[in-house]
Amino acid sequence: MGNERAVQLTWLGAGMQFTGAGTAPVTAPVVIDGDGAVGPSPMLALLLAAGGCTGADVVSILAGMRVKLQRCDVAVSGTRRDEHPRRYVAIRLRFTLAGDGLDRPKAERAVALSLTKYCSVLHSLASDIAVEHEIVLA
Repeated sequence: MGNERAVQLTWLGAGMQFTGAGTAPVTAPVVIDGDGAVGPSPMLALLLAAGGCTGADVVSILAGMRVKLQRCDVAVSGTRRDEHPRRYVAIRLRFTLAGDGLDRPKAERAVALSLTKYCSVLHSLASDIAVEHEIVLA
């Protein structure tokens, strides 16, 4: 079925540290650390993935709107359950954007398209996770 992706992780022999890389497609390795000491924990990596996915969408969509983007920062936070599984129940994204030809309607349209249609990471999460966002024009 469809477009397969794959990664391989290898335990580094200490604590909960793994090095992982894409195998389909091949990517550079990153460290994932269950303790969060030498790299992001899996749950922080998920927030990074969500921010990276929406950020890439917004950059691409605004380019299609002929905006000459100069800044795109995405701050992402999540609230987790206290009991196991300690999954996210809410994710908040704050987009700080600046560029020639950028106005609030274009920014809102780009973010809305990412969150409702294009962001594969967010759409891969449980549908009951509350996703909120804020847009700051710098």
